[in-house]
Amino acid sequence: MQDTAILVTRAGMGHAPEALQLKLFATYLKLLLANNTTPGAICFYTDGVKLAVEGSPVLESLSELEKRGCHLVLCQTCLNFFGLTEKVTVGTIGGMGDILAAQVTAAKVIAL
Repeated sequence: MQDTAILVTRAGMGHAPEALQLKLFATYLKLLLANNTTPGAICFYTDGVKLAVEGSPVLESLSELEKRGCHLVLCQTCLNFFGLTEKVTVGTIGGMGDILAAQVTAAKVIAL
């Protein structure tokens, strides 16, 4: 999965109540880790950036993925919009160009 970019645009996964979205995403990350499957990049934008800031229940999993070589890209415009820039805990703050670069260099792009 090193040649895969995952796009995260929600503070969770799917169209469901927020608690279920978050539970699904947490499970997804735990399974990636348990199966020793590390994507090349995970790009967070719109509400997705909320998963990589203080208070997010998935920070530990994201941090472990980052340690394993996954590039976590956080949309600066989105962080600024939500007033979350100072609360970033994992990942690299970048622009849409960085997200585009992750998509273009990936052999496969998965949108969650």
